[in-house]
Amino acid sequence: MFAVIFGRPGCPYCVRAKQIAEQLSEANEDYKFRYVDIHAEGISKADLEKTVGKPVETVPQIFVDEKHVGGCTEFEALMREKFDF
Repeated sequence: MFAVIFGRPGCPYCVRAKQIAEQLSEANEDYKFRYVDIHAEGISKADLEKTVGKPVETVPQIFVDEKHVGGCTEFEALMREKFDF
């Protein structure tokens, strides 16, 4: 499983999503993730909208195996369903 988290510094939901991904990658060899700092990478909400396919109001925006799952709440629920943590 591979997750991509688009987030920004100082966002508590981005921090939480990254913590969940780090915890899962440490506990599961087949789980990998990439955190993309949208500010450092120069990615705008408009850029994310093209990738997500709908308006983006908040971060993080998270993809799991190239499928958009939503934000931190949806990501955490999905990971709890797939991994018992």
